Amino acid sequence: QVQLVESGGGLVQYGGSLRLSCAASGFTAEYWRIGWFRQAPGKEREAVSCIAKSDGVTYYAESVKGRFTISKHSAENTVYLQMNSLKPEDTAVYSCAIKFGTPHGSVWWRKSYEYDYWGQGTQVTVSS
Repeated sequence: QVQLVESGGGLVQYGGSLRLSCAASGFTAEYWRIGWFRQAPGKEREAVSCIAKSDGVTYYAESVKGRFTISKHSAENTVYLQMNSLKPEDTAVYSCAIKFGTPHGSVWWRKSYEYDYWGQGTQVTVSS
């Protein structure tokens, strides 16, 4: 059974940093992409970042470029999201999701329906 478990969320002050982890298990697929999404109260879910296991290609939302860095530990099927210079508008529940296979293009990663399995989410709160 495929499982994704997020950790690392919490409360941080404006300008602070957090590192989220997403540990994926229960599969043997060699090709996957793991994306991070976030959803703030009253807002739509937003794609934040994504990384490919095979070649390490990364994608970022404009709102987090230069502040967030996604990375992976392929052998452990774990993905990290280093979040620096956090702002109150980054406050949300952050969830990771996995897509198996090798999709093409640079748009699919933003679509939540493209992903096969989701984690339960972790709360990130940035105080001003």
